[in-house]
This record gives sequence, structure tokens and C-alpha cells, in this order.
Amino acid sequence: MEQLQNVFASTDLRRKIIAGLAAAAMFAAILAMTNLASKPSLTLLYSGLETSQAGEVVKSLEARGVTYDIRGGSIFVESTQRDALRMTLASEGLPANNTKGYELLDTLNGFGTTAQMFDAAYWRAKEGELARTIAASPLVSSARVHIANGSRNPFQKNAEPSASVSVTATDGTMPANHAKALRYLVASAVAGLSAENVTVIDDKGGLIGTSDEVASSGAGQDKAEVLRAKVQNLIEARVGYGNAVVEVSVETVTETESIRETLIDPESRVAISTDTEERSGNSTEAAGGDVTVASNLPNGAAGNGGDSNSSQNTETRERVNYEVSETLREITRAAGAVKRLSVAVLVNGTETTNAEGQTVFEPRSAEELAALQELVSSAVGFDEARGDVITLKSLQFQPLDSLGTEATSSFMSKMAFDAMSLIQMGVLALVSLVLGLFVLRPILTKPAPVASAGPAPSIGYDPLGAEPLNGEIADDGEGIGAVDFSSRNALPDISGPSEEDPVERLRNLIAERQDETVQILKNWLENKEEKA
Repeated sequence: MEQLQNVFASTDLRRKIIAGLAAAAMFAAILAMTNLASKPSLTLLYSGLETSQAGEVVKSLEARGVTYDIRGGSIFVESTQRDALRMTLASEGLPANNTKGYELLDTLNGFGTTAQMFDAAYWRAKEGELARTIAASPLVSSARVHIANGSRNPFQKNAEPSASVSVTATDGTMPANHAKALRYLVASAVAGLSAENVTVIDDKGGLIGTSDEVASSGAGQDKAEVLRAKVQNLIEARVGYGNAVVEVSVETVTETESIRETLIDPESRVAISTDTEERSGNSTEAAGGDVTVASNLPNGAAGNGGDSNSSQNTETRERVNYEVSETLREITRAAGAVKRLSVAVLVNGTETTNAEGQTVFEPRSAEELAALQELVSSAVGFDEARGDVITLKSLQFQPLDSLGTEATSSFMSKMAFDAMSLIQMGVLALVSLVLGLFVLRPILTKPAPVASAGPAPSIGYDPLGAEPLNGEIADDGEGIGAVDFSSRNALPDISGPSEEDPVERLRNLIAERQDETVQILKNWLENKEEKA
């Protein structure tokens, strides 16, 4: 420490300033590296959000006390908390769907708005309101609605509106019954729109619940899944978790049938009305005589001199109306009825230790399997007349090897460093090393000139072993202070002839030792002033 103080005290002002600046630069580099080491590593949480969405996310982060950083339109958080924050914010519906609805109509005025502009704004507002309603469901993270209104073209007849809904599910899958509910929601909100003309599309580009037929075809799979879960829980309650595998296959009726039947019973009749009609009549017929002039007169006497006939007739009619019993039956069979049921159950056996100490597999007994099969039959509604089949076997399960590698935490994963932080620290360390080796070390280790005291001090020493200079020029081999140029350790060899002039040698010596020459001249001047 004392040597360092002596070296620093012997340096001039310029070197002290350079050394101070270099020390300050090294100190700043060390502080920067410390700051990088202590600062947590931030990674991207969300980017490209709208202002209102980003504000809601930042507000939620501040409420949790999470360290975050906003860079442009992106939000950065600590890398160790990114995944947990994304799931937590998603459970709260953030970032929320920021689609505008009926507030679009507030910006319209009656002076510069045409009928076409208002119509476009109205349907855009309708789409936004429907998207808001759909996104309010916890199963949907975002939604877009597009309505094709046929009334926009007045020259097109019988134009039915249609709509399409694009949804992004929270858990990645959208149930078919929920998609059906969305279709009826959109159809009910638009006049003249039927549910069959609404299409629901997921974020993977697939159709969800395109029609009732598709939904009915999936009814068998839904029933099979429900029955499989029932049987799985029932069997595992006895054999233990993971010791049973259940598969259920349900064949359903896919067509719709309508039966109309009319039955008439001729033996069962009831008289509902009776109509009776009676008719009676009398008639007399006389035989005619000769025709004369008198018979043609009004009151003339005709000839009546013949025989006469008389008759009497009576007629009775009766009409009875009967109502025959009639049975009218109409049966409509919808798709989805169970046609046939197949259940397969695989049960693991038990392991016992024999007399030799070895583990031996034993299948389950027939009595136990029969009891389990009876339970399964009751759980699924077994019907032998329908052709249902239940198969239950006890076999040894083979251990399944886990695929891939196990995810374990390493030493580097526990450190809050990323690649960019390591690069920055490496650059700062390199700068500090350069400042230390090439700036401070040469300044502090360079020896300072030794100050002389007395009229004729010896100024420095030849590092190669030559005697000190005293400012006098002597011939070769003469004088105490003469410089031996013939010595191999004196001065570097100067090219030239061996009979070089002493003045030339002096010039070369002065050129090589300028500092010592200046000191000698200074001493000469001081000595002359003292003699005067």
C-alpha cells in the first residue's frame, strides 16, 4: 500500500487524471454488472394489446404486486412467473375481448350519415354485442361474429340471412352442445335468421355442431362416455385406481321414423241416430164408356156405364246410423335411441408371494368376476333381447414405460439469467479487464524519475550495466565518468564505421537518453549560477 502511495505521489497531474478516470470507469462497470446480476430476468407476457386491454392487465399485475415492465406495446414480467400469470389472468377473462357494440351508433349524427352508413354501423354494432355476449362465457376467451344480412339487396327475393361465429375456447375444446346454444343465441338475435344458417368455427378451423344430424351422431359417443365413467368408478372402487380399463361402445339409431296407425274394431259399434219414415196412399180407377158429344161438354154427361178399380198402399222406412270404434296412433322415433350396447372390462389381478419369496400373479376368482359383471350389467342397463354384450376378464397389466425424458430443474434454471444478460455481463467484464490491464497497470507500475541532490549527482543508471553519466566526454578508456561504448553491455550497437567521430557518438547518446541529458544540462546551468 505504501509503495502504491509513493508511485501515485511521484506521477504527474496528467497521469493522475487518467488514473482517476479509469478507476471511475471500472467502478461504473462493476456497478453495472452488479445491477444486472441483481435485476430479475424479464420475459414477454403479452404484446399487441389494445390500450384498454393492456390497462386492465397492468391493473391486475399491480394488484398482485408483480414486477413488470412496459416496452412499447408489450408487457414483460419475470420469467419464473410468466406461465402462472397467464393462467391466472385467463381465469379472470384477461385480456378481455374489446369489441365495440352499440356505442358505435353514438358517434353517428343526422347531418353527415346516410342510410347505407347507418345500416353498416348498425350491423357492426350488432356483431359486436353478440361477440361480447359470447365472450362472457367462461368457456370462451375470445369471439367474432359475422352476419350476412340478405335485406341489403332489395332486388334479391327470398334471401335468407346467415351468420358465422369464430370462437377461441379457454381449454382448447368447445363442446357440441355449447356450440348449438351459440347458434340459437345468434339466430334469436337476428330477425329472420334460422339456427341452421349459423356456423360455429373454432380457433383450429374446424366446424362445431354444424347441424342437428351431426349432433345426434355424436349422441352415441356422449352416452358411451357417460356409461364408461360410471363403470370405471364402480370397478375401481373394488380393484383400486388404475387396475381396471373400461371401454363402452353404443350403437344408436341414426334415422328418424314416424309411424301413423289406424285400428277399426267391427265388433264394437254404437247407434248414434235413428230415422223412421212411413208413407200411405189410396187410388181408384174407373172403366171408361163410349165417347160422345155430351162427354165433351163442360157439364155434359159422359158415359159411365163401366166397371171401377180402387187400391191402397202403405210404406215404412227406418234408417239407423252406427259409429264403429277407431284407434288412431302416431309414433315418432327420433335419432339417438340405443340399438345395441357392448361393454368390455379388463381387470388386473393380484400379486402374492409364494413359499420361495417370489411374487406370483394370480387372476381374480370366478365368483368375484361374476359379481363385478352383475354390477356392470345393472350400471349400463343391460338388455339381452336387444343384443347387448358384456365381457369381463382378469389379466395381468404390463407396466408402461414413460415416453420422453423427465422434466427436472437444473442448476442454470434456478438462476435468474438469460442469454442477453450473460452477454451484457461478459461485455462489461471485458471492458473492466481492459481498463485494468492496459490503462491502470502501466500508469501505476511505471517508475518515476529519481530527483538528484548536489552539484553533480549521478543521473540514472544504464539498465544494461553502464556507468552513470556525468556530462563529460572522455576519450576511450579515459576518465572516471567515461562511457565504455566498446562494452557489450553498455549501449545498443549503432550501425556505422568503427572509427566514428566522438561528437556523433554524443549525438546518438543524447538521442537515446533524452531525459538524462536534460537533467545534466539543468545541473550545468545551476552550477554556473552558483559560481557566478
